[in-house]
Amino acid sequence: MLYAIISEDVENSLPKRATARPAHIERVEKLVTEGRLIIAGPHPAVDSNDPGESGFTGSLIIAEFDSLHAAQEWADADPYVAAGVYGKVTVKPFKQVLP
Repeated sequence: MLYAIISEDVENSLPKRATARPAHIERVEKLVTEGRLIIAGPHPAVDSNDPGESGFTGSLIIAEFDSLHAAQEWADADPYVAAGVYGKVTVKPFKQVLP
């Protein structure tokens, strides 16, 4: 089943993001390799694909996991969590209707 992992950054998270990004991307790329990732990316803090120093307010990952518990465990182990980038992470089932 698909699960949405909706993460919200703490204030001024950009320096923490930069430090933890390589490990975070490595984990997400593993989902790609396994054919489990539907979509992933950050939410820019301003209306721009390149928010610069404004940074990001959070991230969204939609991927396939065996269960809600497995998705939650994966989200809890994210390097961004360990680095203090995320202040809140919500994991919930997702039903893709379109496309």
